[in-house]
Amino acid sequence: MEIWLGNMSRPSLELPAIEPSQNVQAAKKLETQLNALDIQLLKKAQELSEHRTEDDEDLDPEDAMIKDPAIVAMDVAAQIAYLRKLKFQYLEQNAKDKYVKSIVSDIDDAPIITVEQNNELSAINEEKKAKLKVAKQKLEETQKNIRLLAPLVEQDYHQVKQATDRAALLSQKIIDARTRLMLLRHTHPHPRLTIPLADQKLADQVVEMQTLSDQVQSVKQKAKADKARVKAGALVVENLRIEASEAQKAVKNAQLDEEDSRIVPLYEWFTASLSLQRSIHNLEDLHSETENELRLTYKISSSPPHHITITLIFQSDTKKLAAAEVSGLDELGIEVGDVVDAHIQVNDVHGLVAAILAHARAAAGT
Repeated sequence: MEIWLGNMSRPSLELPAIEPSQNVQAAKKLETQLNALDIQLLKKAQELSEHRTEDDEDLDPEDAMIKDPAIVAMDVAAQIAYLRKLKFQYLEQNAKDKYVKSIVSDIDDAPIITVEQNNELSAINEEKKAKLKVAKQKLEETQKNIRLLAPLVEQDYHQVKQATDRAALLSQKIIDARTRLMLLRHTHPHPRLTIPLADQKLADQVVEMQTLSDQVQSVKQKAKADKARVKAGALVVENLRIEASEAQKAVKNAQLDEEDSRIVPLYEWFTASLSLQRSIHNLEDLHSETENELRLTYKISSSPPHHITITLIFQSDTKKLAAAEVSGLDELGIEVGDVVDAHIQVNDVHGLVAAILAHARAAAGT
């Protein structure tokens, strides 16, 4: 099958000069001439759309390219464009023939154009000009409105875009909030805490906080009283310590014999004073582990009674308080680490013991 569309020689169509009354006959004659060319595009459409067979593999690449439907479509488009140009040339030539005939022909054969026709054509032209002027004014007004409304439309567009973005963001937040709410509902099943129960719980917490605040005030007042009492007892202990040291010095200076009758009363007085001091501070045991370590055991009067052991460690050279260890407070559930550190920094032994005992008595409720 051979189709020579690309290299097909374009036939020359010689169109005779025709009159306006013969347009229909000229169109039919042109159709007859086009049918006589035997282009066969419609006849070969089915064959062009078919796939290649095994016999087509032996064809040359150029022949195969000619049978490609895409190339055939391009050639058809070129032929259509050529026919359109040919039609335009025909119309242009026809108009030229009419114009020449109207000029060179005799006055009798020329079409008669009267003044009325000219006036009618002039009126039609004026009407068209008026319509054109109105259309131009409308176009100018429309362009002006466009120039005025374009910034407003752009501003509205940006606002709508921002609103759209915000709506999308809020939608995503709503989805996230619903997801968290579903997770919370799954994590905390019924019965959940409602608003009335929350208000009631808040009121109970307020009452409890007020009660605890009153207890704290009473404990502070009791701690102040205990601190004053401990300070007074410390002064008594210090006086007794001074008296004991003076008594020891007097015993050494006098070098009394073992049978001296003053030793027994002095010993009894010292023992009674020591018992009195222990009874005031509830000191049950007092002994030195080493030269710079003193261990004090106090009894807290409660139900059941608690025992607190305070170990004081002094520096060997300066005799200042270096460290302190407290045992027995775990049962009461209190922590006095900050109090111990504060008193160690100022080297306040009496204050340290008094503060620890005050915390212990407050925790035991005595």
